[in-house]
Amino acid sequence: MRKALIVLCLMFGLAIPAAAQVSIQIGLPEVSIGINLTSYPQFVRVPGYPVYYAPRLRSNYFFYDGLYWVYRNDNWYASSWYNGPWGLVSPAAVPVYVLRIPVRYYRARPSHFSGWRVDAPPRWGEVWGSEWQQSRRGWDRWNRSAAPAPAPLPIYQRQYSGSRYPAVDQQPILQSRNYPYQPRENVVRQYYQAQGVQRMQAAPAPVVRQPAPQPRMAPQPVAPREPRAVQPPREPRVVQQQGEARVAPQPVAPREPRVVQPPREPRVAPQQRESRMAPPSSRGQCRSRDNPGQRRNRNRRVSSSRRRRPGNPRRRKRHRTAGPPRIPGKPGRPRKPSRPRKTRSKEGAIRAEKAKSRKEGKGGR
Repeated sequence: MRKALIVLCLMFGLAIPAAAQVSIQIGLPEVSIGINLTSYPQFVRVPGYPVYYAPRLRSNYFFYDGLYWVYRNDNWYASSWYNGPWGLVSPAAVPVYVLRIPVRYYRARPSHFSGWRVDAPPRWGEVWGSEWQQSRRGWDRWNRSAAPAPAPLPIYQRQYSGSRYPAVDQQPILQSRNYPYQPRENVVRQYYQAQGVQRMQAAPAPVVRQPAPQPRMAPQPVAPREPRAVQPPREPRVVQQQGEARVAPQPVAPREPRVVQPPREPRVAPQQRESRMAPPSSRGQCRSRDNPGQRRNRNRRVSSSRRRRPGNPRRRKRHRTAGPPRIPGKPGRPRKPSRPRKTRSKEGAIRAEKAKSRKEGKGGR
C-alpha cells in the first residue's frame, strides 16, 4: 500500500505544468553574495533590450522588470533593493530577456565565456545542461522590434545610502509607497507577493484595548424646584461722589407729537410791498425829481436835453466798421488800385461825333 502511494505521488508530480513548478523556484531575499554598495549605482540601457546594466561596477549587475539581477558563480540572484539582501533564482525561472543579454555587457565574465561571441547571448545550454535546453526551447529566438518598454528605475532609493539603508522588514513598506510599478513577468509578480506575505507575517498584530466596564449607578430622585419669588422694583440708587448726593437718572416720559404749522409766506422787501399795495393805474409811473408827489410815465421819451452827452463815460461807444477789427501789430487789408480812366483816341472821337449826328438827323425826320 505504501509503494502504491509513492508511485501515485511521483506521477502527480510529473503531471504538474511548468508554470506551477516555476512559482516555487525563487527564494526569499536572505542570501549575501558579497556585493556591498554604499550608494545607488549608475545604470545605462542595453540598446534594443528592456534591460539596464551598471557599467561602473565590476560585477554582472542588471535591472529588469522592477528587480535587480546579478549573475555570480553560475547562479542568478534577484532583489528589490540595490544592495540586497538577495534571493537565489532557479535557472528555470530566469526571464528570457535576462537570458538574452549579450556577452559584451557582462562586466565580470566567467572563464568559459571567453570563446563566445560578444554580440550574442551566452550559451546557457552548455552551462545548465541539455535538460534545461529542452525545457526552455526557443529562448534565443525573438522579434527585436516587438520588445517591450523598459520598467522605470526606482530612483527613490538614492536617498537611502550608507547608514540610511533600510532594514529587510522596512524595504517592502517603502517600495509600496514610492514605487507603484506593476511587473510584467509572472515570476516577478510571485516574488512581490511572497514579499508582501512575509511582511504581513513579520508585522505584529495590533492590540485592541477594550475599555473596562463601569458600574451603573442607580438614578437618584430629583427634588422639585421651588418657584422663584418675584421681587419688587428697586428704588433709584443714590450715587455719592465728592461729598455730593446724585440721584440716578429716571426714565424720560415720551414726548408729545409736534403740531404741524402751515407754511409761511416768503419775505418781501418793503419797496416791493409798496409796489404791490399801489393801485394798478400808478404801477407804470414813477415820481419826478422836482415834485415827488407828481408821477410820470416810465415809457415816456426823455427830452434831447436830458440825453447823455458823448463825453459821458457811462455811454458806450459804437464803432461802425466795414470789416473785422484789426489785430495789433498786423497790417490791414491792402486797398485795390483804382482803374485808370479811359482816354479816347482821335478815331474814337470822330466815330462818336458821327453817331451823334446820325441820331440827331433821325430825330429831325
